[in-house]
Amino acid sequence: MSRYRELEVDELTNRCRCEELGFQTTEELEPLDGIIGQERAVSSMEFGLTIKREGYNIFVAGLTGTGRSSYTRSIAKKIAETEKTPEDWCYVYNFRNPDRPIAINLPSGTGNTFVKDMKKLVKMLRMKIPKAFEGEEYEKQKSEILQAFQDESSDIMESFNKYAQDQGFMLKRSEQGLLTIPVADGKPMEEGDFINLDVSKRKEIEEKSYIVQKKLMEYLKQVRDMEKSARDKVEQLEGKIALITVEQPVRELIEKYSEFKNVVSYLKAVQKDMIQNIEDFRKTDKKKEEEIDILEKINAKDFTLKYKVNPIIDNRETKGAPVVFEPHPKYYNLLGRIDYESNMGVVTTDFTKIKPGSIHAANGGYLIINMSDIAKSPESWDGLKRALKNKSIAIENIFTNTGLVSGGLKPEPIPLNLKVILLGNSYLYQMLFSYDEDFRKLFKIKADFDMEMVSSPENIDKYSRFISSHCREKNLMHFDCTAVAYIIDYSRRLADHKHKLSTRFNDIVEILYEADAWARIAASDIVRDAHVKKAIEQKRYRSGRVEEKLQELIDTGVILISTADTMVGQVNGLSVMDMGDYAFGKPSRVTATTFAGDKGITNIEREVEMSGSIHDKGVLILSGYLGEKFAQEFPLTLSAHICFEQLYDGVEGDSASSTELYALLSSLSDVPIKQYIAVTGSVNQKGKIQPIGGVNEKIEGFFQSCKHKGLKGNEGVIIPHQNVDNLMLNDEVIEAIEKGLFHIYPIADVEEGIEILTDIPAGKADEDGNYPEGTLYRLVQKKIEKYARLVEEFDGE
Repeated sequence: MSRYRELEVDELTNRCRCEELGFQTTEELEPLDGIIGQERAVSSMEFGLTIKREGYNIFVAGLTGTGRSSYTRSIAKKIAETEKTPEDWCYVYNFRNPDRPIAINLPSGTGNTFVKDMKKLVKMLRMKIPKAFEGEEYEKQKSEILQAFQDESSDIMESFNKYAQDQGFMLKRSEQGLLTIPVADGKPMEEGDFINLDVSKRKEIEEKSYIVQKKLMEYLKQVRDMEKSARDKVEQLEGKIALITVEQPVRELIEKYSEFKNVVSYLKAVQKDMIQNIEDFRKTDKKKEEEIDILEKINAKDFTLKYKVNPIIDNRETKGAPVVFEPHPKYYNLLGRIDYESNMGVVTTDFTKIKPGSIHAANGGYLIINMSDIAKSPESWDGLKRALKNKSIAIENIFTNTGLVSGGLKPEPIPLNLKVILLGNSYLYQMLFSYDEDFRKLFKIKADFDMEMVSSPENIDKYSRFISSHCREKNLMHFDCTAVAYIIDYSRRLADHKHKLSTRFNDIVEILYEADAWARIAASDIVRDAHVKKAIEQKRYRSGRVEEKLQELIDTGVILISTADTMVGQVNGLSVMDMGDYAFGKPSRVTATTFAGDKGITNIEREVEMSGSIHDKGVLILSGYLGEKFAQEFPLTLSAHICFEQLYDGVEGDSASSTELYALLSSLSDVPIKQYIAVTGSVNQKGKIQPIGGVNEKIEGFFQSCKHKGLKGNEGVIIPHQNVDNLMLNDEVIEAIEKGLFHIYPIADVEEGIEILTDIPAGKADEDGNYPEGTLYRLVQKKIEKYARLVEEFDGE
């Protein structure tokens, strides 16, 4: 029996049993409603969704696979269903300023109706207006006006002709207009006859001609006035016809939308514009389609475009408030855009080309975005914050002000009433909170999702119901109690704790799918523990190539790891290699050499820049421990080199600091260390052993190396006593320990560890600071004193 404390079999894991579950298959269980083990996050989320104050947007922090995304969507939809459906929004033409389209809001579902009503109005008037101007009444009244003009103008000209004749002149039309020609013997006087007249006669005729010409101008002015009057009467007639034709259907729409002042104002502007541009409607039937030239078709612009309605937000099918998840939050996807078209080399746009973004679709409800996605698009992040701060959505193209496009529109901003929910990890939250002042003001609620929860009976029951609900939703075969128990054990292993469960549900769901597949391959009618075990083993096998290659290198002696005998200044340390989807432990040889000098402890990895800052800190702590234990009466004058042998990819973490200290103590004392016992654990300056991560992988990694070299029964691992609760070892290791072929030693301080590794007591210093003979620390003390004398003698010489 060992004189050192070893862990008993019941301390190596915490297996779930069918008796604890209280059911035979998951078919008996009620499906789970809600999320498991995230009380803090759930409480924060519910409060954040309930409070309707400025700046109380939500940041959901947690790792992928903890259920944060699915829960966020489900709880947002649940609350949104109880809330009011937001209004529809449309953009319409601004008749006063076409570059500034007007935003109109209507109750949900009414926007689409308004679009159809305007479309019907324009279609009807395009047919009705031309017919109104082809009617008998219009033609009759127009003819009467024109006939009256003709009669009156004829009377005026007849009167002038009589006057001209009395004065000896007659009218003649020419290219220059109406001319007055003198008459002689009832005939127009020829130019030659006029010239042959004596001077006095010519002068008399010229004077009369001037008077008659002046009179003609007066008569022509009367005709022009009459013509203008006639034209005005025709325009008034056309205006009257237009008003009668347009006013009635527009008035019907005004009455229909009378409670919406913005719509009424717009319809009045539409009526006014239609009447002013009635000719556009009258021209529509004057040319047949086949008579229109191709170029004319290209250049032609639909005059009714300005009467269209562009629906930006349509909530007719929305029940309650909208919940929108934006998977690709680029600027235009998120905040909307204005499209352009090229026509004969000219780039143009108009209000009908205004396109909404997801922020429009979510307005009045909830917008969910992955922070890692929007972080890749800084202009989107800035645009989102600007919209939240201004409480309005302004659609603008990024390149409008660059001169690359013409006809830049500036649509009227739409009021924003939105709660944004960002999904991210705690690191992103901390970065944003520290460096982005706007973030602090806009996202005041943090819902922090944990990676683990207490393995209580209540949570185990919820876990089982979660499996049951997933079987129903995804059409999986149900799991029996042994399979569920195995999944509970797997969850504890993921959580690295006997008394906790992992909340990385994505990893659990993968095992559910794969266990179901293996059960179907085995033609089983239910999923059992063997199928779950198979799924876990095959998952590890698919990702285990690197582990197998490293083990092969250890087995063949390429990587030097000894699991037998003893060596001075050499210890087997344990590390974890994380491949992303898979982590495994492997032993690493740590060596230390000591000699006289005053350079202190040299970390070779640090010198060649292959170690991280945490590992460097762990090495520096060793000097503090040695100084307190052995340098109270004389200076600590020694030189030591510590190295991770055959390490080519760097080292980080302080879990090997105790290993390095054991190697140093062995080198200083010249006492060999057992190579069949591996070590893990960090140490502080007082020599207290501190817990580390990955304890299960580390133990199992060394066990595999020992097994491949042939178990002799003395192999084992030293771990920090605090890590006992983290043990969830696999069946193979537990079986070997049960048979006495492998051992696990929990320790609290360095002295315990060095005694296990050397079978020599560490020793305790007396009042003078000296350690008893026969102890390892006495040997260390002697060596350090020797180095101090050598250095002193050397300096003296």
